[in-house]
Parts: sequence; C-alpha cells; structure tokens
Amino acid sequence: MDQKRHIFFHIDVNSAFLSWTSVHNLETGEGPDLRLIPAVIGGDESTRHGIVLAKSVPAKKYGIHTADTLSSARAACPGLVVASPDFQVYRSYSRSLMDYLRTVSPEIEQASIDECYMDYTAIAEEWLVSRKAAADISAENVSSAETASEETALRTFLVEKAHEIKDHVREKFAFTVNVGISDRKVLAKMASDFEKPDKVHTLFVDEIEEKMWPLPVDELFMAGKSAAQKLHLIGIRTIGDLARTDPRLVEAQLMSHGRMLWEFANGIDRSRVETARQDAKGIGSSTTVSSDIETSAQAYEVLRGLADEVGRRLRKDEKRAENVCVEIKYADFHRTTRQKMLASPIDADEKIYQEACVIFDESWTGKPARLLGIRLTKLTDRTAPVQLSLFDMATPQYRQEQKEFQRQQREERERQERRQREEQERLEREQQEQLRAERETRRKAEREAKLFRLDSAMRAVNSKYGESVVHRGMAADTASKDDRAAERKKQYR
Repeated sequence: MDQKRHIFFHIDVNSAFLSWTSVHNLETGEGPDLRLIPAVIGGDESTRHGIVLAKSVPAKKYGIHTADTLSSARAACPGLVVASPDFQVYRSYSRSLMDYLRTVSPEIEQASIDECYMDYTAIAEEWLVSRKAAADISAENVSSAETASEETALRTFLVEKAHEIKDHVREKFAFTVNVGISDRKVLAKMASDFEKPDKVHTLFVDEIEEKMWPLPVDELFMAGKSAAQKLHLIGIRTIGDLARTDPRLVEAQLMSHGRMLWEFANGIDRSRVETARQDAKGIGSSTTVSSDIETSAQAYEVLRGLADEVGRRLRKDEKRAENVCVEIKYADFHRTTRQKMLASPIDADEKIYQEACVIFDESWTGKPARLLGIRLTKLTDRTAPVQLSLFDMATPQYRQEQKEFQRQQREERERQERRQREEQERLEREQQEQLRAERETRRKAEREAKLFRLDSAMRAVNSKYGESVVHRGMAADTASKDDRAAERKKQYR
C-alpha cells in the first residue's frame, strides 16, 4: 500500500443519548428500553419545553426529527415517551467505548461524546506486508491485475475488521454503532451516516460518484441549511452537482466555506487523525516479532527484553511504576491489553518482567501472537516514600522460595504446552490414517461396483447370444490364441 495513503474508520453511536439511556434503564431497572417504543431524549420534561436530542426508530416513523421541538413531537405522536438527558451516564458509556476502541488502535481522535475517528493505516499496512510475504510477492514484480486483487482483498479485510468492532460493541455494551471506512477522513464520516443502525459502509475516493454524488447537497458533511439554500439558488441540488461546479462560483456564494464544501464533494481532505494521548506519564515499549509467538517460552523471552528496556528508561527518568500493562496483538490483528495495579511501585527489571509474565499468562488466549508490548503507568518519583508490601518485608529465603515456585509454575506450563502439542500431532496422524483408510475403502468399493456392472453386462450378452459368447478374461485369451496362430504360420513358411 502506498505509504502516503491512509485508512480511516469513523465510529458513530446510533442514537447515542437514547441508546445509552435505554441501556442504563435496563441495567438499573429504572425504565423501559426506549429503542423499542416511540420515544425521544430532550429538553426538560418537568417544564415540557426543549428540543429533541435523539429519537427512536418507532418515533421516526411519526415524522419526528432531531432538533424538533418537544411540543411538535408530541403533536405528531400523542403517546410519545420523553426522557431527560443524563450526561453523567453518557460520559461513562462514552469513556468505556473509547477505552475499548483504543485496544483496537491507539490512534483515536474523539470528535464528540458519541463519535470518533480511528487511523487504521498501520494495521492495514501490516496486513498487506503479511499477505505479500505469505504469497512471496516482491514489490518489483506486481502486475496491474495483482494490484487490483490486492486492493479488493484489502477492502474485504477492512470490512471484516469493522464488523468485528461493531459486533463487539453490541455484545459487550448492548448498544450499536455504525462504522464508516475510507481513505479520507471526511468520506469515512459520510459513510458512517449511510443506512443505520448497526451497519458498516465503505466510501473510498473511487466510490464517491456512485455512492455520494446522488445524495442531496444538504447531506454533505458541514453543509448546513443556510449553505444548502444558497447552493440551491445557483442550481446545485445534489453533491454531484456541487462536485462538478466551478469552485470559483461556489466560493462566490459561500466564500472559503464554499471551497471546503467543494473539496469535500470531490473527496479532497488532507486532514489526519489527531490523537490526544490519554496517558502522557507512561513508559512503554513493544515489538513485532519476525515469526508468530506460539508458546509461553517464546513470549517470556520477548517480555524479558521489553522489561529490560522499559526498566532502563524508568530508572533513567528517576521514576517508579505502580501499574503494569501488557499488550498482545494476535496474528489476525486482534489486539488485547490487560493491566495490573501493584501493591507498591517498582523499577527493577526482574520485577517488571515477573509482573508482565503473570499478566500475559492471564490474558493470552493461546493463539499465535505477532506483537507484545509492556507499558508502565502511574509513575512516581524514586525519592518518594514507598509503602512496603508483605512480599517486600519478607525474608530473603521466603522471596527465593517464591521465585522458585514461580519458576516451577512456568516450567509446568511449558510441559503442558508440549503435551498439548504432542497430543495434537498424534490426533492429526490418526486423522491422516483414517483418511487414507477411507480412501482405500472407497477405491475398493468402486472396483467392486465396476466388476458388478461388467458381470451384469456379460450376463445380458450371454443370455441373448449364448452362454459362452463372452466371459471374464476373454480379451486376454483371444490375444494369446492370435499369438499362437501367428507363430504356427511362421513355422510352415
């Protein structure tokens, strides 16, 4: 993939306020699932004033729209259920969602409480490199057909991963999101606004003529009602009309905002994801291995190097860490993180390594992994007072016994892994033997069926022309008689 090309996901919660209120109601028993009935979130229900902030699908069927007044919404649907917003609850669900999305990719730009952009470029590039390596394709020998096939495969991969994100959010949090995919941020945003809810859509630059240009111009991102009205005055009704119009004419109507809208209509957007780092006070290191990690022993070796690296940097900064986080990225590019708060801060490589191994053992699924990382957070100055844990206050003999116990545990896990591999190999051998036996049985059955058909045909001929007309081996017998006759002729000549 061209290094200048970026891949963006835009994740948008469907009817966020209404969905989050519904989930909260179901968790606390405070009310019904508003998504299933004509309902809206908005205003101050005690004064019966305000506007609609979010609506349910059943409410939409009554012609109720976001930003409608509550009075007009009630007029359209007399039985409408109105719930007041609870922004404390909404912020809690928003944080949970963003925390999960950062486990997929740390490159997150939160655009609002219910939506964010994700830069998926690095993951897409890793996948392409892995795919080329598996197919043994060199960059110098890539045909145009292979390039097209690569693009199709990439888009299929991106859609699959977006579905995984969407489905995980639904299963874990009980609300739904739309995911838009594109090579431009603005187009990813537009894609996520296509059919809802719980959908994944793509809108790459080469798809805008088909998917975006037919839409009304007021559906273009950043094209408000006022801008749309001015564009209507010069005959621009659709996004395609805007894209094909001379940009100078659009600028004359809307100044610099018009130029921006014209660029958006043509899929021009140079902006990138602006990540706000959640934890600037942290030290981390990760590595992508040349071959997938398949055993705990391999993982421990990698974690040892990472622990030494982050420990060195930690001591260089005169810090200790109270929190250790281990990141695992699997061969299918799924990413998981798990962290542990410690009883007392640490800065020694060995302690960092031991904690990382424990966290890894608790979180590893056993699937092949391609990346491991260690991150230390909750940093404190090395000169700050430290409250000793019971382990720290233990005798050297006790600590040595604990280390020996941990070593024995690791060795036991390695033995279990070997036994599992051997058992798996044994099962595979038995399966191969069974398959060979089944193939031989089928071949024998086919031979017997062929002989049965031959005997049936022979009996049919003999019943019609006489019992001795044909018999098994007749062709061979005839050939032998012919040979003997030819030999006698030679003798008499």
